Amino acid sequence: MIGKVALGRSGLSVSRLCFGLAPLGDMPDTYGYGVSPERARETVRAIFDSEVNFLDTSRIYGMGRSEARVGEVIAERGGLPQGFVISTKLDRDFETNVFDAARARRSLEESLKALNVDRIQLLHLHDPEHVPDQSGINGALAELFRMKEEGLVEAVGLAAGRVDIMMPMMREWDFDAIITHNRFTLVNRNAEEMMELAKARGIAVLNAAPYAGGVLAKGTAQHARYVYQSATPEMLAPVARIEEICARHGVPPGAVALQFSMRDPRVASTVVGISKPERVAQTIAWATHKIPDAVWNELLALPFESGDPEATRVYSPG
Repeated sequence: MIGKVALGRSGLSVSRLCFGLAPLGDMPDTYGYGVSPERARETVRAIFDSEVNFLDTSRIYGMGRSEARVGEVIAERGGLPQGFVISTKLDRDFETNVFDAARARRSLEESLKALNVDRIQLLHLHDPEHVPDQSGINGALAELFRMKEEGLVEAVGLAAGRVDIMMPMMREWDFDAIITHNRFTLVNRNAEEMMELAKARGIAVLNAAPYAGGVLAKGTAQHARYVYQSATPEMLAPVARIEEICARHGVPPGAVALQFSMRDPRVASTVVGISKPERVAQTIAWATHKIPDAVWNELLALPFESGDPEATRVYSPG
């Protein structure tokens, strides 16, 4: 059993695993592969049939396809399964990049329609660093908190990449949760200071992308990419060192990468992106795989990066 925890001060109870469904939006520019509508629906069905009660998506993933595919299964099942928690996000306008209060309201309305629900459990402001004109962001944030006051959402959060953008917002606004991605892994600890701030302010941390964009799960031989970018041998060298340790001890690298996040008391839930139904059972198995102390001793003695792992990434919502 992977268990459940309270999501900060929100009153929500979530599993310590959350399935991230950006890949279900069919985003080959980001992940290097596509996902058909039926494969996406089968994946959502497998999630709803599992012990996990938490999924994360966004209005912008696949230009709305991720939410729509989740919503098709919700409709098929006659509504969201009891006790299930959806995390989704307010996003800037796909075409104009406008992100103000009016756009935030439209984003929520579009999410409710796509997901076939009448309220959202956890709603985040998403990717403010990708908005060229920052003048509307405070308006969008204020609108997010109004949505909570109106009862349209139960909890509000911030989901972004750059720590230097997130931390000032966290000091100014009373978020229930934050999502950080690719910045707290076996090979990178860029989010460490931000996680300490979240702990001090009572904000739940959702740690996404523990596999550094997939390579810690799929392996350097099959997946020569790091944080959604083509990777050089030098970029993959830290992962190769982890693979060597795991091979000597006979443990899956994906299991140690996942449990590195899950064993940290500052992390409420770990968000794992999946795109196939069979990944649901595999992820749960990795979350509970027995890992000897000797493995952790070797892994935690390895050097790690602290800089922004996505500093050179060219973002694409497709």
